[in-house]
This record gives sequence, structure tokens and C-alpha cells, in this order.
Amino acid sequence: MLLEDKVCIITGAASRRGIGRATAHLFAEHGARVAILDRELTLAQESAASLPQRKAGADHLALACDVTDRQQCEDAVQAAHAHFGRVDVLVNIAGITQPIKTLEIGAADYDAVLDVSLRGTLYASQAVIPIMRAAKSGSIICMSSVSAQRGGGIFGGPHYSGAKAGVLGLAKAMAREFGPDGIRVNSIAPGLIDTEITGDKLSAEMREEIQAGIPLGRLGEAHDVAGSCLFLASPLSAYITGSVINVNGGMLIY
Repeated sequence: MLLEDKVCIITGAASRRGIGRATAHLFAEHGARVAILDRELTLAQESAASLPQRKAGADHLALACDVTDRQQCEDAVQAAHAHFGRVDVLVNIAGITQPIKTLEIGAADYDAVLDVSLRGTLYASQAVIPIMRAAKSGSIICMSSVSAQRGGGIFGGPHYSGAKAGVLGLAKAMAREFGPDGIRVNSIAPGLIDTEITGDKLSAEMREEIQAGIPLGRLGEAHDVAGSCLFLASPLSAYITGSVINVNGGMLIY
């Protein structure tokens, strides 16, 4: 197993069809102990309880955390560290999107999208870095988007593209800063993934049109992204930092 006894914190991992929960399941299957952070504690508890466990009730943890609040991030990470005794991996998945255009973006829209995707990535990373630095080891995985690279996606507005582009820059800067401490920081840029946020909003016609522009001929699944998270969390990527893995079926090739 690739993550035997590693402790992995995943933000935004409560959604039943989301990338976060798929990643948590895959990590648990590979021996990880997982701390799921989400704004809704009940949903986080449900997600944690659904994960494979080797010892009943012993492997995983659910914590309430609004990633836009730095103190909540600090408290949640410290709780996970106290419970497990270590933190090896952080996966920054929490994010929201809005399907609006440039001239429609108001201050509240901007704040909501930028705060969760970009500020949340910063705050959660700030909370784990001292622990990883002390251990001289760690992997931080940041979730960007094809939208950041091609200038817009299917649902996300320009402020979403900006937030996810910011995630790429933040991750690269952290990789450069904390590489000497043994901390690797990488990003994943998914294409259109069939989750509750996107898949339920697609008509049959829209789905067919989108798939026609994807060389692999299908939308992504949450487990497609989870597999890349596993790679970046594991020793298989021990000499990779500051990189971006595109998981888009060929939607964007460059």
C-alpha cells in the first residue's frame, strides 16, 4: 500500500460524489489515516464513517472547518495532529464556483470564490507547514483547474479562473520556499469532472457537445483525479515539486 500509516488531511471531502471523498476513499484503501475537514460536521462525519477501516472507528477523523477562517484551519490541523501524532499529507480540495460573466461579478461573488479556493488553500497550508517542517517531510496538493490555464471552463466565471490561477502561483511559490524543508507542493488541474457541481447541470446535448471536444471521449470521474492525488501523496513522486498534473482527458493539450 502506498500510504501505509500516513496521516492525510483533506479539505472539502464531504460531498458524496466529490473529488474529496473519492480521494479520501482511495487514500484509505492504500493504508492512510484520513482527517476530513468540511464546514458541515455532520457531513464530514458521514464521509469519514464511509471510509475503509482496518480497526473499527480508529482510522479516520471528521472535523468541522471553514477554510476561509485561519483560526479554524489552525484548530482543525492541531486537532488532527493531536489525534494521530503526525501529519504527512494535505490535499486542498475545498472550493466553490459560480457560472457568471465578468460584468456580473459583484464584490460578494468575488470574495466568496476567491476566499474558499485561494485563501482557503493558503490558510490550510499555513496550518500544516510547521508540523511538516519539524518532520522534514510532507506533501501538499493543491486543486487548480483547466479553467486557470485556458481562460475559462464550462461553469466557472472569470473570478473562478483567477482564483484557480492564483492557486497555481501559490503552490509553485510554496514549493520553492519549503523544498529545503523536505516539503513538496504540487497542483492538479482537472478538466470537466462529473460531480454534483457539474454533472447534474448538463443536459444530454451539452454532454455530447463537450465530450466531442475531449480526445478521450468522456467526462472525467472523481476517481480520475483521486488517482493523481495518490501519486503526489506517495513516495512515487518523491522528486516532484512545483509541478502541475493536468487531468482533463486532453481537453487542453500544450
